[in-house]
This record gives sequence, structure tokens and C-alpha cells, in this order.
Amino acid sequence: MMLAEKAEFPVKMMARVLGVSRSGFYSWLSNGCPREDWSAECEAVRRVWLESDRRFGFRFVKCFLPGEFSGLTLYRVRKLMRELGIRGCTPNARKRTTIPDPKARPRPDLVRRDFTSPVPTCKLVGDITYLRTGEGWLYLSTVIDLNTRMVVGWSLSERMTADIVVSALASAKSRGYVAGNAIFHADRGAQYTSRLLAEWARDNDVRLSCSRAGNCHDNAVAESFLATLKNEMYYRRSFPTRDSAKHAVVEFIEAYYNRRRPRSTIGYKVPAEAMAAFFERTEPKLEAMPMAA
Repeated sequence: MMLAEKAEFPVKMMARVLGVSRSGFYSWLSNGCPREDWSAECEAVRRVWLESDRRFGFRFVKCFLPGEFSGLTLYRVRKLMRELGIRGCTPNARKRTTIPDPKARPRPDLVRRDFTSPVPTCKLVGDITYLRTGEGWLYLSTVIDLNTRMVVGWSLSERMTADIVVSALASAKSRGYVAGNAIFHADRGAQYTSRLLAEWARDNDVRLSCSRAGNCHDNAVAESFLATLKNEMYYRRSFPTRDSAKHAVVEFIEAYYNRRRPRSTIGYKVPAEAMAAFFERTEPKLEAMPMAA
């Protein structure tokens, strides 16, 4: 690449941008531009990509390469994937599902696009998406922890009603993933501004927060997860029945996303491992009982 662009750009600048040695480039030129053998690296990249069920892009592929290939740059991994003709899943267009209730009481935005949280279980976000099956629509409601990015609660239903949201939150609460006085942030869809959710939140010491109307960036983390689910699972398969879609969703969330897929926002850790580490740190330690005389 540097040789091809040498007439247009300074070698020093290209070496800095690509993270390579300028002297190494000139040494390569002096040796007659020998072709490097990247066969071992290609095989490692392909293996990681296949093990991800062809989902990973070059950043995640680099993250999961074996230790002997840790020196590969992002540029090199991306180049090898391009040469192999492989790529990660790419985003698809979304359909708007947020239908606000004009009679709903206004709620404050307690998050204001600050999608960080000092500890797990205190700051949560949620959203609803639709899945088409051969038997009709299936709706998925999710609850995501902002510290670990783990999907801590979810619910599936044939109807997009407020009880699907309450069910997802109740599931997260029952598993210990909703702390007292926690914030739950969502869009202004009728399900999230409903009286049913308000009553559940009051009874369970949860503060409700809503994004601004028609602004998807105010709930970007929840939107991002649903896009990932669609791109990496749903759009790649067909579902003749609702049950087949339910099984696929549960497997994606619990077996893959929570326990195998790294998240760049938490340092490429796996969400369930980050959550387990938190509970291990905060679990009360039993003091050793003194021996009887």
C-alpha cells in the first residue's frame, strides 16, 4: 500500500498513520519488495471469524486472536480479512416502533446521554423491537445494565403492551440486577409511559427516565443492542414459528451475547464475566470462626 501511494503521500506520514516503521519500509524496498508470507496470520483470522459464526468485524477478530498474533495491527487484520473475502455483520435499516401516548404524563430524562455507570445494577436502559415469523409478529423487550452492558432482563410476547416491559424488569429484579433507587431509562413509547410500569417502579423503588421524543440517540445503548441482535442473528435466518424465534433469541442473549461476545465499551470484556466479577467483589466475606479450646 505504501509503495502504491508513495508518489502521492510522504512515506513518513504513511508510516505514522499505519503504525509501521519507515526504516523497515525502506529496508523492504532495498530487498526487492519481497512478498511477505501471512498464511499463518490468515488462518488465525479466518478461524476466529468462523468461531464467531461469521459475525465479528476486524476489531473483534483482533481482540480474540491467539497470543502469538497479538502484534498484528488493526490495519493488518482488516487487510487480511479483505484478502480472504470475509467481513463482519453490517447494520441494516430499522423500522420505527416507538408510538408515544399523547396523554401520558411527562417524565424527566435522568440520563441525558451519559451511558456510563460507576457500578452495575444502578443504571439501566430498555427498548422494544419486533420480529417477524411465519405465524405473525413477536415482540422483544430488553433491560440492559449500563456498567457491564449485560442484558439483565428480557421478555417475549405476541403483543406489544406495557406488561412486556414490566415482565422484563421483574425478571432483572428477581435475578438481583436492579438495585434500590436504580434508574431505568427508555424512550417515550406508550409502554414506557404507562400506568402499569409507573406502579411497578413505585413498588420496587425504581426511578423512571424517558428520552426526548423522536431522538434515538437519547437511548443509544438499547438501540445498539437491538441492532446487534438483528444484524448478527435475526436477519441471517428465517423463523417459521414464534417458538423457533423465541429459542433463537434466548440462545443469542444468554449463550452468546452475555457470555461470549466482548464489548468494546467495557474494555473488550464479556458482560456476564464483568457482572460476576462485581458480585464477587461485593459479596460479604465470612470471617473464620475461632477454634474451640
